[in-house]
Amino acid sequence: EVQLVESGGGLVQAGGSLRLSCAASGFRFQNYAIAWFRQAPRKEREGISCFGSHDGATYVVDSVKGRFTIFVDDNNKTVHLQMNDLRSEDTAQYYCAADEELGCPLSGVLRRGDFLSWGRGTQVTVSA
Repeated sequence: EVQLVESGGGLVQAGGSLRLSCAASGFRFQNYAIAWFRQAPRKEREGISCFGSHDGATYVVDSVKGRFTIFVDDNNKTVHLQMNDLRSEDTAQYYCAADEELGCPLSGVLRRGDFLSWGRGTQVTVSA
């Protein structure tokens, strides 16, 4: 069974930075996708980024492009979400998700239902 453990959340001031990490384990196959989602109060869970082990490609969605970046460890099982210039609207519960059936969507649209495995989430709160 795939296990996902998020870490790195916390309270930061607007304009600050934070790095989240997702440690994944239990993959049965070499090809899998690891994504970051976030969910703010009273909002839908939205996809932020995706990493596909098949080709090593990474991307972040347009809404955070230029501020958020993805870094992947050499083992391809730990994905870091570097968040810079944080804003109050970034406040949310951040979740790591994984799927072994499909790679990262070519459309760049990350759908919650496409990912079978989920971590418990880590809270990011941006003050001011």
